[in-house]
Amino acid sequence: MTVNISEQFHSVGEDICDIKAPSGPIDSRWADRKFSAKLVNPANRRKIEVIVVGTGLAGASAAATLGEAGYHVSSFCYQDSPRRAHSIAAQGGINGAKNYRNDGDSVYRLFYDTVKGGDFRSRESNSYRLAEVSVDIIDQFVAQGVPFAREYGGLLDNRSFGGVQVSRTFYARGQTGQQLLIGAYQALERQVAAGTVEVHTRHEMLDLVLVDGRARGIVVRDMVTGEIETHTADAVVLATGGYGNVYFLSTNAMGCNATATWRAHRKGAYFGNPCYTQIHPTCIPVSGDYQSKLTLMSESLRNDGRIWVPQKAGDDRPADQIPENERDYYLERIYPAFGNLVPRDIASRAAKNQCDDGRGVGPGGLGVYLDFADAVSRLGRAAVEEKYGNLFDMYAQITGENPYETPMRIYPAVHYTMGGLWVDYDLQSNVPGLFVTGEANFSDQGANRLGASALMQGLADGYFILPNTIADYLAASPFAKIDDDHPAVTAAKRAVQERIALFLAIDGTRTVDSFHKELGHIMWEHCGMERSADGLTEAIYLIRSLREDFWNNVKVTGVNEELNQTLERAGRVADFFELAELMCIDALHRAESCGGHFRVESQTADGEALRDDEHFAYVAAWEFAGATPILHREPLKYEYVEMKARSYK
Repeated sequence: MTVNISEQFHSVGEDICDIKAPSGPIDSRWADRKFSAKLVNPANRRKIEVIVVGTGLAGASAAATLGEAGYHVSSFCYQDSPRRAHSIAAQGGINGAKNYRNDGDSVYRLFYDTVKGGDFRSRESNSYRLAEVSVDIIDQFVAQGVPFAREYGGLLDNRSFGGVQVSRTFYARGQTGQQLLIGAYQALERQVAAGTVEVHTRHEMLDLVLVDGRARGIVVRDMVTGEIETHTADAVVLATGGYGNVYFLSTNAMGCNATATWRAHRKGAYFGNPCYTQIHPTCIPVSGDYQSKLTLMSESLRNDGRIWVPQKAGDDRPADQIPENERDYYLERIYPAFGNLVPRDIASRAAKNQCDDGRGVGPGGLGVYLDFADAVSRLGRAAVEEKYGNLFDMYAQITGENPYETPMRIYPAVHYTMGGLWVDYDLQSNVPGLFVTGEANFSDQGANRLGASALMQGLADGYFILPNTIADYLAASPFAKIDDDHPAVTAAKRAVQERIALFLAIDGTRTVDSFHKELGHIMWEHCGMERSADGLTEAIYLIRSLREDFWNNVKVTGVNEELNQTLERAGRVADFFELAELMCIDALHRAESCGGHFRVESQTADGEALRDDEHFAYVAAWEFAGATPILHREPLKYEYVEMKARSYK
């Protein structure tokens, strides 16, 4: 294999390591770390202030738990209510290694599935801790009253998800994220009522305040009045989600953005594995140029739905006119051991390959069928409706088609990002006092996230991990009080004000959305499901050219001192430009295929991803350095799982 050693777009710094990661038997590492970490006594907690940015599952659970512990917490979100966080959109379920089905599941098996599903690009210690904590998450939410689905006898029900051969996913029909967020929200509001948490809605973080190299506060904009505010604390927690909207079209809510994490990156926080983007195989296909987002159909549908395309290329007959012997159930054919429940990255590439071969269905041939005819025949329509009814209703409302009678049409779309700010075992970035949870950190998922693991990771971080690890840092606090007139605070505030003034002064001729849409097209074509050295190099130059045009020709209407959504989007898209370039640089340097990162130059004879463990078994942690980012490698070592080629056949 040819290794890409070109440093045309980046330089290389020293290797890094996670000094907080414990050693010893893997099943005792988390307990050992908790015991060795310093504590903060209850009386001192009342003197300590913590800022939590984001109110999704990771942010709401962290703020609620820290408030319950006695810290004073300031919570920020750009939505009009914490309940509007994007976690509400998660559908299929949450993993928990309870082994309720007695089908061979265990904490170790969930750990193994996570490391294997991540294509051996995640940390062993973190992945095991995630699996270990998963059992507590389920108990936590049952106690909170989350209405998980139950079997006839009253026990919690489970179903399977992609990449595994056991049933460990707990669910509440197709609205699991909504129900879990309500549970976390009520825990948050309990602390609001108790006076330990103060929630600031409609406030967007625009910069991080550093004092003597430590994270000590944030700069936010009141999205209603335009007022620029500064808030200081002893530590800052970012729980602001992923960056999938860099592609313009994704399953994320339109407001999802990367500004909080990117501003922190520019202040020194390393960005880990930005090229690892998950393409979800089960989304409603694009229906026209006018769309601003895509809609996810839960992966849980692959439990009972069968995926197929016509055997003959160019066959445009309606699905019900294509006989069984002229259908290709390609996942069942290629991957007989896992069938329709292969991991997301594999299912997505397989769908793309079918469409590239001319066997796609629907407008433009960009779709495959997800067929429930067998399930309805086997279980009856009532049973299928009980399990998936709201998802079927959503599909019918969007497409005008009845999925009980005709197969759904699905196609891959950008969904989740495994990359994010680099953190150590304690969830602290390389910037002291800056902690990052949930999808905002580079995660425990490696190069690919198994289904039903996003909710698990966000809640594990917020409820069980961060409240323990942040105490080790806060034990040295309270730190010296930082006033609003501190030079570092005023400098950060002034920089935000000047940037806003610059947006308003450009007065160009192109809309923000037109730039975002063009950027998304570049990213999807060159840094989407397939990447190549030539395509990524071209993308970098295209992004740089488009970014220059943006700063000379964008049109931002209105003023700052009012509700101004165009101004909000301009700031977010400006950050997306810089992030997109780093994603392409990261994808270009990683001359291997692994998980969601598929380089066409690195594949097996039958088209499967081909890793290069000799040269790329590391986390890529990028340091901001303007036009030439600095790569720091964190080598990955495996003691409990053998690194080998993934196989789901």
